[in-house]
Amino acid sequence: MQIEVKIDPSCREPKLILCTDKLTDEITLLLKKLSEETPEVIAGFSGQNVTLLAQPDLFRIYTANGKVFAQTEREEYQIRLRLYELEQRLDKRMFARISHSEIINLKQVKSFDLSLTGTIRVSLSNGTATYVSRRYVSKIKQIVGI
Repeated sequence: MQIEVKIDPSCREPKLILCTDKLTDEITLLLKKLSEETPEVIAGFSGQNVTLLAQPDLFRIYTANGKVFAQTEREEYQIRLRLYELEQRLDKRMFARISHSEIINLKQVKSFDLSLTGTIRVSLSNGTATYVSRRYVSKIKQIVGI
């Protein structure tokens, strides 16, 4: 696929033109990604307060006792969305699912410990440690390039 960017000072609004001989799966996927508008923030609840959480500030999102929580550097917030809904809204270049009940921010990972048999220990930059379940080990290895 060829990509061309043209800088034109007289252009007031960005315009994208896609030229192709036929509509392929790759083109369809690209169009879908370009047309999606995912919210940059997630509403986190702490008591009666609602805080808008920016994606880069999130360390991990996990479920416990049937509820979904988001952990930031300072606090944990309850989220009213399901984990699969959050997975769809989060930036896929920044977040990865590591188990049935947890998603981590890859930019907040301090290290991966591969010494455990069949699983990976993840140390986050805030000192939290969590584990990649066996089901997701190969996916994480692929993402990280191990």
